[in-house]
Amino acid sequence: MQLEAAFRALSDASRLRVMRLITQMELSVGEIAQVLAQSQPRVSQHVSRLVDAGLIERRREGNSVFLREAAPTPMGDAIARLLSIAEREDSDFAQAAEADRTRLSVIRNAREKEADRYFARHAEEWDTLREIHGPEKACEEALLEVLADTPPGRLLDIGTGTGRIAELLAPHAEHIVALDKSLDMLRVARARLQALGPEKVELQQGDFTDLLFAAHSFDTVLLHQVLHFAQDPELALREAARVTRPGGRIAVVDLARHELDELRERHAHARLGFSDPTMAKLLAEAGFDPAPPVSVPGRTLTVKVWSATRLSRSHTDTDLRKVAS
Repeated sequence: MQLEAAFRALSDASRLRVMRLITQMELSVGEIAQVLAQSQPRVSQHVSRLVDAGLIERRREGNSVFLREAAPTPMGDAIARLLSIAEREDSDFAQAAEADRTRLSVIRNAREKEADRYFARHAEEWDTLREIHGPEKACEEALLEVLADTPPGRLLDIGTGTGRIAELLAPHAEHIVALDKSLDMLRVARARLQALGPEKVELQQGDFTDLLFAAHSFDTVLLHQVLHFAQDPELALREAARVTRPGGRIAVVDLARHELDELRERHAHARLGFSDPTMAKLLAEAGFDPAPPVSVPGRTLTVKVWSATRLSRSHTDTDLRKVAS
């Protein structure tokens, strides 16, 4: 019986902590072991029990395996609510869960710092490095074709890098905000885009998981070869949806699902690309209506251009930052 298996799996305090952890982000067994301060073999046993009970699932990327919540079910939703209530009402469980989240933040920060160091080292050669991701000229042509039917209007270029895509789209857009987290990248982009003038392009430093723009600020939002660096692509796309006007569009140019695990170590990739079903699900859950993707095959990797239209109503319509304030 599925319900009996679920309750048996949840009969251990460590497994309850694992369930709360993976609601925060996808994690490897090693990362969970680090947070729980337990051995990897012991954590692997806990994970196997939770997987067998259908409460979590494994996702393989190259040589790495990540754990995430299982696909939503009424029973799974009920268990999630129960654990949330337990954390509010059981002080010991709440203390353990909060300590776990604190240790988890250390892992998240370490991942982000490594990516920041990578961008700082490679800012000057970023356009050359992007060739690793596929045929750049063909990708640019595919992007222009996807955006050709409607002018981009006010465009947000998330992860602008050296500003190459902002430069490409400048003749078609009313105004572009070129955003990047790396000051080194923005320095290179500023040199490239300075001739366009501030009335056409403005550069801003920012994080794609916490966009400092009001809701519905842009007609078009673009993420070009940047989402595979996201530790939490769901959050990045929800933020993109929040700042996109109803009826506006998003375009995600990124790698199709692949197994080149060395890109994780050599180039700080957090994700080994995305499958079409995964991207369609991410976009739909963020509040977009996905269109059929466009493929750009390369010698080793395939690049996809996923586009979608912002729906008029979704959970992203609420400006959470204003609510919190």
